[in-house]
This record gives sequence, structure tokens and C-alpha cells, in this order.
Amino acid sequence: MVKNTEINLSTLTRDLKKSPSDAVVIGVGKGTDGPVLLDNPLTAKSAEALADSLKSLGITGAADQIVRLPGLPETGAGILVLAGTGSVAAGKPLTEEALRRAAGSAVRQLAGLATVVLALPTASVADVAAVAEGAALGAYSFTEFRSSTDGLKDPVKNAVIFTDLAANDGVNSALKRAGLLGKAVNATRSLVNQPPSHLYPETFAEAAKDLAKGLPVKVTVWDEKRLEKEGFGGIMGVGKGSARQPRLVKVEYSPAKATSKIALVGKGITFDTGGISIKPALGMGDMKSDMAGAAVVLNTVLALAGLGLPVKATAWLCIAENMPSGAASRPADVLTMFGGKTVEVLNTDAEGRLVMADGIVAASREYPDAIIDVATLTGAQLIALGNRTAGVMGSDSVTGPLKAAADRAGELVWPMPLPEELRPSLDSQVADLANIGERHGGMMTAAVFLREFVGKGKDGEQIPWAHIDIAGPSFNNGSPYGYTHKQGTGCTVRTLVAYVEDILAAAA
Repeated sequence: MVKNTEINLSTLTRDLKKSPSDAVVIGVGKGTDGPVLLDNPLTAKSAEALADSLKSLGITGAADQIVRLPGLPETGAGILVLAGTGSVAAGKPLTEEALRRAAGSAVRQLAGLATVVLALPTASVADVAAVAEGAALGAYSFTEFRSSTDGLKDPVKNAVIFTDLAANDGVNSALKRAGLLGKAVNATRSLVNQPPSHLYPETFAEAAKDLAKGLPVKVTVWDEKRLEKEGFGGIMGVGKGSARQPRLVKVEYSPAKATSKIALVGKGITFDTGGISIKPALGMGDMKSDMAGAAVVLNTVLALAGLGLPVKATAWLCIAENMPSGAASRPADVLTMFGGKTVEVLNTDAEGRLVMADGIVAASREYPDAIIDVATLTGAQLIALGNRTAGVMGSDSVTGPLKAAADRAGELVWPMPLPEELRPSLDSQVADLANIGERHGGMMTAAVFLREFVGKGKDGEQIPWAHIDIAGPSFNNGSPYGYTHKQGTGCTVRTLVAYVEDILAAAA
């Protein structure tokens, strides 16, 4: 189902002409006094002449600006590309994220070319890694449902990173990691971009199996009969209104030398009409993306397996289609969740927290060191943090490292509190709790609901837990930017991988 796009990543040092390409990309920063030509492999004479011409060419150095010029003989390429990197300060190097975005923007906008040399400033292996990641993320397209691709440009196939560090021992590992991250993010994007006519609970489960082939992971699928028998009342309560019945998918990566144990729970609503509490028609088509959390946790575990990291990682994909029908849950229904708690359904459009609750209880029963759930959970997230920044809530011992990992990965995540005064608003007159509460601060109220289902560890204390709400940043309805394309973005896959790497490094 998911046709992944991958790019070949390699490095080159010294003579550009030894590696002929379609285009060579060099950076231009936006300085306080105008555009600034950044370090590059051009001869001093060519670089000086180009620097003197930047303003007259209309080049500003703004992020995402790409200007194509005729190639120079010394580059071995037919095109010289000037890529804006955004604001630069004298004497200060570009950040890794600025490099990542500049490389991704260039590769994205140079679709149609086969081989591109990225000659951006790289002072460290981390810089090389950032350029490689940007290239891997920029080289993406989604054309599965077009009868013809005439007029469409194929993504760049080969990205060659020009760097003096090509012989460094860490570069090959950095390129491998960048390639695996690009594959994981792009697979997440493609799942999110699937139309609901083709991606529904059963086919999502099959896609998980297909993506896991060749990796040391075990995939287990609960169908509706097993879910009903074992008491997964949240997933069944949401999914029973659809002719396409729900699924729970467990993806386990269990290396023999694992030193940590983490559980990831993802919301997988393959289409959300709102159920009986039906949504307005305007914008409902975007609800094909309501399964982004499940796609994220799936591909995070697959990336961890591909990297061979010594961590036991389990993804729980809570998959259902929320449809109105004679079999659908009604407002005022009471559901018995997995584990026995009861929930009064006051709004069937607050369905994500119901399927996630079942997954969190199931994850808790395996006593992981931490549980992280990822979900396109609330419209309130967009009100609070906008379209590009995810909200993270939960235990300080998890949210702090997650924020640090997001910063390292170049993703926007912001910690939010869980005020205790929100919990009473979830009280129900007939059940243990209701599925909606205080409207103001609704992102946090939803997280408070999920916290009720986090189990205790073997020490009797609540398992460390965090909730990431990606309702806004998981789907881009605006113009492409940097390495981010339209529609599915694959956000937080890189953050979660970085989080695992960080906790392993801290424990070493």
C-alpha cells in the first residue's frame, strides 16, 4: 500500500568535477546588511564575483528562496543553485536546523533533477547529518492515486554532500541514520496521505505488517472479535458504527540486549466524521489525517529496529473509523474500557481519547519504563499552539527529555501544564468519568482524561507518561516550506527517535 520514496546519500570532498551532477547548491544567508554568500567550494574569483552580484540578482538569503543560475565549469554541474538559509549573524555558524531546512528546501524544489550536490557549510559531523536529514525529508512525493504522472517531477534520487569531513569515521553512520529517519518520516507521511477509501482499520493493520517486513519486529493484530472478547470497550465503542470494524495492532521490537523499555501508543482514527455528534462538512476531508499518531508510533518503532538500538520498544496502534450509523455509540452511552473503568460518552466526537485509553491500559500492563502517547487529539491544540507546534503534557521526567529531544531533532514541541482543577470537570453522574470536560484549555483537559488510564509500575507508582498532541503540526494545509511538504508531515518521528537515543546515552 505505502510506496516509499528514498534518496541515495553520499559525500564528496575537494574536486566537484570528480562527481558530475545536475546541480550544485551553495548557501546564502540573510545578513543585517544584505545577502551573505556562505562558505562554499567555488574558486576565490568565482565566489567574489558572485558575492558582488547577489543584490542585483534579487537574492536576499531568506529561507526557502531558491535561485538557479547557469553552472560554472569548476562545479561539474549544469546549474548553480543559491539556497537561502535565513538570518545569519557575523561569526556564528548556521544551526543544524537551518542546515536541515535549507537542504530540504533545495532538494524539494529541485525535483526533476537526478543528482544534486549540497555544498552547504558543514563544520561537524552533526552538520553533515543535518544536511543529509534535510535531503532525505525533502525528497518526497505522493502520486499513488494518479492515473498519470505526466507533468509531475520525480524527487531527487541522489544527494551528494560536499564536505571536508567525508573521511570522518562518524559520517557513514550519520548518513545511515539520516536515510532511516527519512524513510520512517516519509512512510508516516504516505500513510497520512492515504484516502479513507483505501486506508481503514483492516488495511492499516496490513500496511503495518508490510512496512515491518525484513525488520526484527513482531506484529500482532486484534480483530473486532478479539477486541470484543477481551473488553476493549473504547476501541469497540468508537469503531462499531462503521461497516469497517476496528483493529488494535501491537508492534514489538525486543532486542536481546535491551537496556530500556518504552511503550508508544498512537491514535489511529482512519476517518473521523464525529460520529453521531457529526462534524461540519467544511474541512471534514482533512480527517483522513486523524490516524497520524498511530502512523508516527509505528514508524518510530520500525526506525529504532532499523537502527538496532538496545531498547525494547512497543507500539500500540488504536485503529477505528468513527462513523454515524444505527450501530454507533450515542451521546449518554456508557462504555466499559479495557481494564474496567467506565466512561460516559457525552460527545462522540471526543473519540480519540476513548481508543487511546484502551491502548494506554494495555501498554501499562507490560510495565514499561515510560509510556508516550501521540495523537491528533484536540482542536484546542491549534488554538493554543498553532499549526506547527505540538503540545506535550505529563510526567516531568518524560516531558523534559522529550522537549530536549525535539530541540535536537529540529521539531517544535512545547510543554503544557495539567492543572488539577480540570479533573473535576470530567466527573460523570453515572460513570467513573465523562469523555469531555472543561472546554477552555481543552487540550489539557483531554490529557487529564488520558492520565486516568496510566497504570502503576511494579514499584506501585504511576508509570512515567507523556501525551503529545499533534493535531496541528501533523498535517500541512498551507504551502510547502523547508523539508515539509503539503498534507502529511510525519512530525514527531524524529523527536521520539532522538528521545530514545538520549535516554540510552544517559544510561550508558
